[in-house]
Amino acid sequence: MIIQPALALLEFDSIAVGIAAGDAMVKRAPLDLLKAGTVQPGKYLVLIGGNVADVEEAIDAARSTESGSLVDVVFLPDVHPDVVASVAGARRSDEGEALGVIETTTVAAIIQAADAGVKGARVTLRELRMADGLGGKGYLLFGGSVADVEAGVAIGSARVSQQLVRNTVIAQLHSEMLDNLAVDGRFEEVVRREGE
Repeated sequence: MIIQPALALLEFDSIAVGIAAGDAMVKRAPLDLLKAGTVQPGKYLVLIGGNVADVEEAIDAARSTESGSLVDVVFLPDVHPDVVASVAGARRSDEGEALGVIETTTVAAIIQAADAGVKGARVTLRELRMADGLGGKGYLLFGGSVADVEAGVAIGSARVSQQLVRNTVIAQLHSEMLDNLAVDGRFEEVVRREGE
């Protein structure tokens, strides 16, 4: 998924309104990317990318049709490439001595926290999980030195303080936990792989 330079994600609590808003967005502005669909628990997400002015115009179109159903929105006019890759499902490992975790109530907030953290500190964005299997929440994992991970978590968390559930920094994560995180964050997948 290549998105430059702008990315936005709109999160709706109504599937019908989300579909109508997505349609209004793509009709109003030429976009390089429009991906939309349902996530748990009954939310509708619309991810768009393209030129800054076009993405802004599309967001305005969505706001004019949303009728109070917009739960959260993130607009990143200069999105970090690692965030784009993570939104598309990329997972990274690092040799850092610390792991940082940020957990938010919305998908839009976790994307915003990820972008702020990787831009503001020397951290690796290891993983970004969004909504499904999380009750609509999102979380991210940062890796790096203790000081850098602390900075990344602080910067990302400050950016989304209203949607922040919790954050933590773990120094010297035990190898067994690291192995579990390297496989998949979903318990079902971890257990299934153990039986193979």
